Amino acid sequence: MSPVTIVLLCLAGALLLLLALWLFLIAPRVRRAAMKPFLRTYAHRGLWGEGVPENSLTAFRLAAEQGFAIELDVQLSRDGEVMVFHDYTLTRMCKTEQRLSDLTVAELGNLTLGDTTERIPTLKEVLTVVAGRVPLLIELKGESANTALCPRVAAVLDGYEGEWCVESFNPLLLRWFKRNCPEVVRGLLSTNLIKEKKKGSRVLNFALSALLLTFLCRPQFHAWDQKYPRRVALRCSLALFGAASFVYTVKNEQELRLHLAKEQYPIFDGFVPSK
Repeated sequence: MSPVTIVLLCLAGALLLLLALWLFLIAPRVRRAAMKPFLRTYAHRGLWGEGVPENSLTAFRLAAEQGFAIELDVQLSRDGEVMVFHDYTLTRMCKTEQRLSDLTVAELGNLTLGDTTERIPTLKEVLTVVAGRVPLLIELKGESANTALCPRVAAVLDGYEGEWCVESFNPLLLRWFKRNCPEVVRGLLSTNLIKEKKKGSRVLNFALSALLLTFLCRPQFHAWDQKYPRRVALRCSLALFGAASFVYTVKNEQELRLHLAKEQYPIFDGFVPSK
């Protein structure tokens, strides 16, 4: 056997091993019945605009009234309350140079969202407003290995009668749900972090962008940035392993219809889709 043949056989063996690892460690065990309620169109941070701020109780009430499923973001206050807010800092929405996690729920209650009288809601308040009328897509915020948010979210949602699932860019947060609440549907958010994120570890950003840590959480769906639809790892996860496909952030009716025609479930903002 020639050296070239040996090299080729070794390469083929390595590729087969990698494929086996993907199939047995990373491939999701998609439960079709569990996914069915979530194959919907989602209002990104509620139906906001024209005096209604994102991630506000009014935005969530309007989305529920119009029958749109809701995407929202959660993180912890300093005293451990689950707050619904996207940014880690309060600068953009509340015009104060502080991190949300540095303030208590009482202190956060003194702030308003933008130029409105709306305040940062707790997840408990959002559940009361939505009252199970539409499914919730809950993004778990967190950029470290700290999973303290996860049991708090699970506790707040314990006994809630509406449909809900979780998603995150952080596979460690999803792994907590995989281990402790395996019945909860999980989705992995992804984008091209090499292009989108200027700070942080380039190695970690590459690993997350290439979905190399997917085996930690085995998601039932992928929610992907529509600016980067051609990533090989994403295509493999969607085509080979049966994961459902969610796409963000859709900005107009035409894009939304195109995605739905491909069974890519859109997370939209900036307009109200026609029924």
